[in-house]
Amino acid sequence: MVYVENISLTFGDRRLLDKITFVLNHKDRVALVGRNGAGKSTLLKIIAGIEQGDGGNISFPKEFKTGYLKQDLHFDNDIPLIEEVKNCFVEYNALHQKLVNITEEIGSRVDYESEDYHKLFDVMTEVNDRLAIISAGNIDADIEKVLKGLGFKTTDFQKKMREFSGGWQMRVELAKLLLTKPNLLMLDEPTNHLDMDAIIWLESYLLTYPGIVLIISHDKKFLNNVASKIVELELGRASEYSGNYDFYIKERVAQREILQNAYQNQQKALAQKEKTINRFMAKATKTSMAQSMQKQLDKIERIEIPDEDDSVFNIKFPKSPHCGNVVLEAKGIYQSFGEKLVLKDVNFILEKGDRIGFVGQNGMGKTTMAKIINNGLTPTKGSIRLGSNVAISYFAQNQAELLDTKKTVLDVMEDNAPADQRSRVRSILGAFLFSGDDVDKRVSVLSGGERARLAMACMIIKPGNLLILDEPTNHLDMQSKEILKQAIKAYDGTLLVVSHDREFLEDLTDKTYEFADQNIIEHLGDINYFLDRKKYADVRDIDSTSGKVSESVAPAPVKVIDREELKKLQRKLQYIERDIEKSEKEIAELGEKMADPSFYMKPEFQSVSSKSKDANLKLEALMVEWEEVAGKIEILA
Repeated sequence: MVYVENISLTFGDRRLLDKITFVLNHKDRVALVGRNGAGKSTLLKIIAGIEQGDGGNISFPKEFKTGYLKQDLHFDNDIPLIEEVKNCFVEYNALHQKLVNITEEIGSRVDYESEDYHKLFDVMTEVNDRLAIISAGNIDADIEKVLKGLGFKTTDFQKKMREFSGGWQMRVELAKLLLTKPNLLMLDEPTNHLDMDAIIWLESYLLTYPGIVLIISHDKKFLNNVASKIVELELGRASEYSGNYDFYIKERVAQREILQNAYQNQQKALAQKEKTINRFMAKATKTSMAQSMQKQLDKIERIEIPDEDDSVFNIKFPKSPHCGNVVLEAKGIYQSFGEKLVLKDVNFILEKGDRIGFVGQNGMGKTTMAKIINNGLTPTKGSIRLGSNVAISYFAQNQAELLDTKKTVLDVMEDNAPADQRSRVRSILGAFLFSGDDVDKRVSVLSGGERARLAMACMIIKPGNLLILDEPTNHLDMQSKEILKQAIKAYDGTLLVVSHDREFLEDLTDKTYEFADQNIIEHLGDINYFLDRKKYADVRDIDSTSGKVSESVAPAPVKVIDREELKKLQRKLQYIERDIEKSEKEIAELGEKMADPSFYMKPEFQSVSSKSKDANLKLEALMVEWEEVAGKIEILA
């Protein structure tokens, strides 16, 4: 067990941590939750020994190993990936040598009854136990399993570390931590640099992790699937809840309601007693009784309602300007970076009101396509045609990092505001929790969450009818993410969102574009529909060569279908019928061209014939899907 006792830390006149106390038991999977700035990362660093508090103590068992996932990594060397990972087994080699030394010493000593001699056996047992944990199974096989689970391909194993981006280098560090199996594994936002497949794999891995796991994450679904205990930090205090994140939310409300009722009942009782005391004090014959009652009253422990951090920003997208029915058409998009081909002959059309989710493994082209649409990147080949009166509002994955750190919050907003919106700058900043002197802060002193809010405020002030969001939830806490989600659901324009956050994507989109093999695959429905169709369930065990789901993957759990599910199916049927009409129209148009006998002599004959074949195949697939969904509706209706 690990004892965290009375950890305190003060910054200026602010008490960030106030006697934080809790216990971490063997195989606990604990989530540290709370608003941005509540002190979660600071507390994690104190437990890891990276920072020090003003007071308190952390108690670890003997021969106890801790591991902490750093956020500021940079590998700039020519060491191959596989060798960098193998370097993490320093502890294994050291323990193995320690065991050899102890064995030799035991063999050479004759003081069998001494205390020191018996201590050698105790140490040998501890070393053997630790070796059993970190060397269970074949090390090479474990390395391959973890690296592939985190998204690396076999061909990546010999790549030099400097060739990987910061996000992939973070995965290398995570792999090293998982492989060395520290007794206490501390992860600060581990999902920030992972795609959906890797997140699902990590969930499965952590569920069977042999030690204690302590996590900070704003991924609600990840915490629901992994955490068995929640420690909430709020206004310097810590509260514990047994269960996952959803249980914590319900229990928190229930406990506060109980406390509120107890407080109100006590206040009524105290008021009644004080009234009696005052009445007795007015009578000389009962003064001593009144004084005795007052002493008893003073001894009663008062129930207090803890303060809550209920500050939330207010986000509302302006009404989108009118535009044509076709918002965007992508034709034959190719994108290469040097010799690497990322996108190959990508074609799709966005129509007014479409709500599209971009998903897929990192490096498959999601952000690249978003940049191409926003005209931030010129495709190697192909074109993007925007519809009439289409105005794009774009939030880049690193939007918060692009802010000018030398300028103040107010300066940044004024620079981004159109002339007719200048008068609204301060009110919009206030809605995003920048009020009073906050607007004069320089961007350089803002936290990650504050920068994310400022970047969103800059986007909101520019009205658009095509909203493109690339990983908008990075650096946002749970409450802020929910507020953003509700604002997006109320947005009346066309939406395109890139995200690996499953809970955020739920019910937010009606189509999912999966990026894979240099192209996109359209799935009708939101992220849950996509995951069910891909049969990922909540476990990633995909054959890396065939791309097929392994037989060991459990089937997706059967869900209880209510009236809401029926509405979803009916809505899905409408989308399928719309796509059937499109396909039939396309087939008819192509058929008219091919009906002309002279057309067979034209150069475009082969291309049109191929398109006609593809359109007919797509129509067949849509008809099969229509029958499947219509059958489900008939059963439920």
